[in-house]
Amino acid sequence: MARFDHAYREIGDHERIRQIYVYEAPMRLWHWLNAAVVVALVATGYLIGTPLPSYAGDPSTVYVMGWIRFIHLAAGYLFAVLWVMRVWWAVVGNNFARQLFIPPIWSKRWVDGLRYQAAWNLFLVKEPRRYSGLNPLAHIAMLTIYVAPSLVLLVTGFGMLAEVAGHDSWQYHMFGWMRDFAVNTMDLHTIHRASMWLVALFVMVHVYTAVREDIVSRQSMVSTMLSGYRLFKGRGRGDE
Repeated sequence: MARFDHAYREIGDHERIRQIYVYEAPMRLWHWLNAAVVVALVATGYLIGTPLPSYAGDPSTVYVMGWIRFIHLAAGYLFAVLWVMRVWWAVVGNNFARQLFIPPIWSKRWVDGLRYQAAWNLFLVKEPRRYSGLNPLAHIAMLTIYVAPSLVLLVTGFGMLAEVAGHDSWQYHMFGWMRDFAVNTMDLHTIHRASMWLVALFVMVHVYTAVREDIVSRQSMVSTMLSGYRLFKGRGRGDE
């Protein structure tokens, strides 16, 4: 359990640590590819549910909705591949790669950090706590409004695709059980779309908090996902 605690270790100024190698190259590649795929999925998914006005002309030459659906399906397959890649790297990668899926709820320090980080985000405390990996609040947010909804997106998306692909398809053999889970296809669409909005909310919150922490907590966030190194600047709240 100590190896997971290390990923949440607070960094104090007295430790003289100025940079830590956090995210390996496969993690960084996954992050940026996944970000692009999520944007494509949300944009095309919204247009599928709220179509553009009809275009005049021969349908064989005006293929707008066809391209939107094609991009959505292609991005969905890539999203599934990236999800498998991320789970696999959590097994073979470093401690920080496992952090997304394993919250160290057994650690009193982590629970205290969760409360403190919530207060910090609400501007109730003056000094930030700086972490070698994800802070506890970011972990909970990612687990609840990204990991869980994205998994729901995958199974409901392939469940709807299974109905189109037919009973002899691999999609139906793997995800046909979704028909028993939902009363009808419309319910699957509703669950799928609600999960999409949760992921869209996560993206907005994630970008805001990453930029905010980069500026006010004096630790790198955005550049860490480019170089892999977390940099610490100036004074930070010491270890407890």
